[in-house]
Amino acid sequence: MTTSSLPQLRASADDAPQTRQLAAPQQRRWHWSWKQVWFQLHWFIGITAGTVLVIIGLSGATLAFKDELLDVMNPGVRHVPVETRAPLTPAQLSNIAATEHGQRVASITMYAEAGAAPRLFFAPKNGQRRGESIYVHPYTGATQPALTGAEFFEWTESLHRWLLLPRDPGRQVAGALALCLLGLALSGLYLRWPRRPLDWRTWLTFDPALKGRSFLWNLHAVAGTWCLVVYVALTLTGIYWSYDVVRDNIDAWAGKPPRMAQAPGKKGQPKEKAPAVDIGPAWSSFQQHAAGWTMASVRLPTRAGEAVQFTWLASDAPHERARSRMSIAPSDGTLTENEPYSQQGLGARLVNIIYPLHMGTYFGLPGRIIVTLASLGLPLFAITGWMLYLGRRKAKRAVQAQRAMLGAGAPGKTDTGLPTLVAYASQSGQAERLALESARALQQAGVAVDVQSLDRFDPAQLRQYERALIVASTFGEGEAPDGTRRFARLLQQTSGTPLAGLEVGMLALGDRHYSAFCGFGHALAQQLHALGATSLFPLIEVDKHDPAALADWSKALARCSGSAIDAIGVQEEASYAEWHLVRRVLLNPGSLGGELHEITLTGPAGATWEAGALAEIIPCNADGSDGEAGSAHHAPRSYSLASLPSDGELQLLVRQERHAGAQNQGHGLASGWLTRFAPLDATIRLRLQANPAFAPALVDVPCIYIGNGSGLAGLRAHLRARKRAGLARNWLLFGERQQAFDSVCGAELQGWLDAGHLARLDRVFSRDGETRQYVQDRLRASAGELRDWLAQGAIVYVCGSLHGMAAGIDAVLQEVLGQEGLDALLAAGRYRRDVY
Repeated sequence: MTTSSLPQLRASADDAPQTRQLAAPQQRRWHWSWKQVWFQLHWFIGITAGTVLVIIGLSGATLAFKDELLDVMNPGVRHVPVETRAPLTPAQLSNIAATEHGQRVASITMYAEAGAAPRLFFAPKNGQRRGESIYVHPYTGATQPALTGAEFFEWTESLHRWLLLPRDPGRQVAGALALCLLGLALSGLYLRWPRRPLDWRTWLTFDPALKGRSFLWNLHAVAGTWCLVVYVALTLTGIYWSYDVVRDNIDAWAGKPPRMAQAPGKKGQPKEKAPAVDIGPAWSSFQQHAAGWTMASVRLPTRAGEAVQFTWLASDAPHERARSRMSIAPSDGTLTENEPYSQQGLGARLVNIIYPLHMGTYFGLPGRIIVTLASLGLPLFAITGWMLYLGRRKAKRAVQAQRAMLGAGAPGKTDTGLPTLVAYASQSGQAERLALESARALQQAGVAVDVQSLDRFDPAQLRQYERALIVASTFGEGEAPDGTRRFARLLQQTSGTPLAGLEVGMLALGDRHYSAFCGFGHALAQQLHALGATSLFPLIEVDKHDPAALADWSKALARCSGSAIDAIGVQEEASYAEWHLVRRVLLNPGSLGGELHEITLTGPAGATWEAGALAEIIPCNADGSDGEAGSAHHAPRSYSLASLPSDGELQLLVRQERHAGAQNQGHGLASGWLTRFAPLDATIRLRLQANPAFAPALVDVPCIYIGNGSGLAGLRAHLRARKRAGLARNWLLFGERQQAFDSVCGAELQGWLDAGHLARLDRVFSRDGETRQYVQDRLRASAGELRDWLAQGAIVYVCGSLHGMAAGIDAVLQEVLGQEGLDALLAAGRYRRDVY
């Protein structure tokens, strides 16, 4: 194949595309999707209000088992040894307490449990909102010791409900925080909504094998899903107490009488003395009418003629606030009002469950434990959220720092002319790194530079410069890198000589193993010259990381700047590490195609990479010797990594290449070394190479993975990374020859489909059936679903053979999206290829 992304520079007039004149560059506008908007709101609320919510969560967890903690801290206070004699009645307890303390008893809480100490509440004194309370011995009426820790829990409750602020503004602030928690819970649900929402594994499964940012994200998302329902219940019930307008409207709907404002009495203002009333008959009548009671609150009359008010809990009550009410005349024990809980209105009963839901007691001990754990989870979300936020900030600062180095310039040197454009067309990231290094060197020499990626560049912008230095990679057989295809097409459609006066220097990167060596660099230079640009110096070709060619580039930069330039590309000569071959497995015995082997290597401790990365391997001859005559070693070969660091091994899928003749015993140089000649435990010289153009998507967007043959290697690493991140909106289309012999990694793929990690799996076997069908044919037949996935923001990954499969996928995408749609997909970084 010859150049195709900058195709046929000398095409005939009949075949030439429509030409156009360079127009002024259009300003690009940035548009956020709804998911991006919600993401920004989620992290902003999380690192602000979420930090304060930690206080509410920890204080709430502390209060969840307050009574049990107080009993542990105060043995023998609220529960005394059971005696054979009958416990004192409320009337007896009231008389003893009033005599001992000189205060009027307002109410008494009695417990049916033997040995439980009643609690007495005194009437509030002048200036108090509520009176003091004490526990008394149920058999003697003696005042029990004050509870150790009670003040701490009162302080904690004030912190939880009002954040230690004055009561009314504190309630409103706490309510606002509750609304923030509700927003965090619901926005988090939206942000991680999977394509298969009915698959519980997608929602609730956490992978502890994850590391780094993936571990934090998975922990944050999965734990948040576990706690979601609890947080919604806590916030909705908490808002009820925070805002009077909410509480009053709910109470009115429930048919409850309006609340009377409770104001503390004024100091010095005498209160009407309550009558001395014997409540013994009322207590006897209550015991007769309230069989099976467990707790009863007895409110004493404050005026003559008033009834004694009983609020009591039955043994079969569904929760602690399912209380019945009863009024009894104190004089003769006549029942004047009886309102069992079961006969109360539905609205009133629903309002009564708000507190049990908030505390978790509605579901008994399991509910309390769940609410406590969810409350303790708030610090976890704050910590992981902050770590994710700071990680993003750190990565952004690293990029900004690298860019800032381009703005530092050199002391005492100023260039008052137009800046020099340093542009790059990069597939794997090498061209970008060389361009950035070149720009820094020029700035240190006092040359003003403007660094641009041709991925986002418009040919019309070239008119803004007098000098341009371009680092251009060639992809495949003379093609432009994927992201640069739009620029190349627009440049090809340009006519005339609008670039007259522009001087261009070109560094073309390539691989001599391809027939169109540095094809795109040459095609780009020719088209620029055709449009009027002139050469600063002859085009410089770089085979792999040829240090001699990069030295020529450094000298050319020095001539352009008029100053000495440090050597460019030295870091590209990083040393190769020693890895060891520990296993190779033939994956397709009996296949019509070449043997496909899974190669497993182990290497230096701490080696790390991400899905999509490459392994550059220096092969040996069949006899284990290095290089050819006159060379120290063979040129490296690149392979897609099929595993992740967390797998503990580096794995490759290598197709054994065969050819006629005796050279290397009829095997491909690198594939023969890896699949046949290298003995187990042999040293493999390898270095890891980042591949930004094929970077993984570890955020909650759908991904479409397309490949054939050994191209499954790169896709498998991506899918493993997505699985560890809990991301299940994945569609895999994979092609091979025969299902009986070429079901490569079939068990793993089927397991992912069954577990819900793959939303869809299409395996296409071209030699099965009467008519041959390939991956691109299956994708074309699924054009409707392809459009749906792309409309949801899907990223398309293609890995495998450039001829046939990759070209066919490209054609299908152009059919479905049109040229502009395909350009937009490329410009957005949503069409990523690793083909060969």
